[in-house]
Amino acid sequence: MAKYDKADLERRMHGAVESLKSDLAGLRTGRAHSALLDPVTVEVYGSHMPLNQVASVSAPEPRMLSVQVWDKSNVGPVDKAIRSAGLGLNPIVDGQTLRLPIPEMTQERRKELSKLVRPICRKGARRGAERPPRRHGQSQDR
Repeated sequence: MAKYDKADLERRMHGAVESLKSDLAGLRTGRAHSALLDPVTVEVYGSHMPLNQVASVSAPEPRMLSVQVWDKSNVGPVDKAIRSAGLGLNPIVDGQTLRLPIPEMTQERRKELSKLVRPICRKGARRGAERPPRRHGQSQDR
């Protein structure tokens, strides 16, 4: 019988949970969080760069994101990238700062969100990332 390695099982299961968390972090719920803008890439200096490499993102209020662009010449491209990211956010430009009000959740948005979450959860279940480590641990436990 193989030796039971609890640390390895915990590491593998933790990786599966973190993967699901990162997939779900990009969804726009009714609350502002900086991870919402992680998938946004901005075309500046002749290449595509992640937003967090050209600006800092913070959530000063529960329903507001603030994007502080470091270079004033990049405000336009950052605004364009956020609008075209398909997040349903409309930035308000205020100098080098962009304010993004997060709209309140409506019944329609809740239904749309459930449709978005379903494939993410299916992908995780289909991938079954947490199942093999758990089964492996259970077989070694016996």
